[in-house]
Amino acid sequence: MSGKLAERDVVNDRESPDSPGLAAPRLSVVRQYLNAQSDSAGSDGFFKTLMLASALTIFAIVLFIFLELAWQSRMAIAHFGISFLYRSAWNPVSGDFGARPFIYGTLVSSLLALLIAVPLSVSTAVFITEMCPIPLRRSLSFLTELLAAIPSVVYGLWALVVLVPLLRTGINPFLMRTLGWTGFFEGPDYGVSMLAAGIILAIMILPIISSITREVMSTVPQSQREAALALGATRWEMIRISVLPNARLGIAGGVILGLGRALGETMAVTMVIGNRPEIARSLLAPGYTMASVLANEFTEATTNLYLSALIEIGLVLFLVTIVVNALARLLIWSVTRGASSRMA
Repeated sequence: MSGKLAERDVVNDRESPDSPGLAAPRLSVVRQYLNAQSDSAGSDGFFKTLMLASALTIFAIVLFIFLELAWQSRMAIAHFGISFLYRSAWNPVSGDFGARPFIYGTLVSSLLALLIAVPLSVSTAVFITEMCPIPLRRSLSFLTELLAAIPSVVYGLWALVVLVPLLRTGINPFLMRTLGWTGFFEGPDYGVSMLAAGIILAIMILPIISSITREVMSTVPQSQREAALALGATRWEMIRISVLPNARLGIAGGVILGLGRALGETMAVTMVIGNRPEIARSLLAPGYTMASVLANEFTEATTNLYLSALIEIGLVLFLVTIVVNALARLLIWSVTRGASSRMA
């Protein structure tokens, strides 16, 4: 009996944590675990630093562009001050510059584009999301988004070949006969005009507004649609009461995002707007935009003040575009931030 107890004591001593035979392997495993954790922490730290540097690079680029534009336009800012924004003169020979005609042309052409594009875009999004047969939904969505992939110079060429002659021979005379009394459709019919620029911009921003509107409408819970239909609403009443009100902020964000694209569009507008630095009430008259004057006259600037005035126009356009896009992102985020939880 005593022999069995002695044998048991020997076995227990071998299996004891305090046994020197087992202490070394266990310490080795602990060291390996700690080394692995250390390597993982180092890798995570490096990856985090790399990602942070990439994100800060974007902010650095934007800040660099702003500072460079502000520095290069300092001569015009010092010479004209705030009056540069509301002066109408643009005379490179005498060195008298003002951005008012270009700001006016940019705002009018962009707002005109919104008046045309918003109803078409929202209607297209409503049809694809709520009414389109499922086999056709993907094809129509693809074709709508395909408009955004067409280069702006192609839009400009199409407008010169097709749109401008159509306006000059058919649409403009009709508008002059029926709405000429308003003052918005009078004067010589050149074809190239503010109206032509607004139409081509509307075509270009249509896929942006439409795609964002579709995405926002798809986040509206299906239960709200079913509840409206269960209460006896028609399909149109369901869309008007349940879908559109819940998506209104996102739609507004898409509209502002489209406005940001319209404000900065250059090539297509330059080819059809007429490029005349004047303010006219008629939409049939030629005009000018901030982006167009930069594209047309930047290489022709022969004096430092002329070049500085053009760069200041670029600074104003840069700030307006940043503010418009930031506002659009904020509106879209306010609608879609809880989409995943609602749809789950």
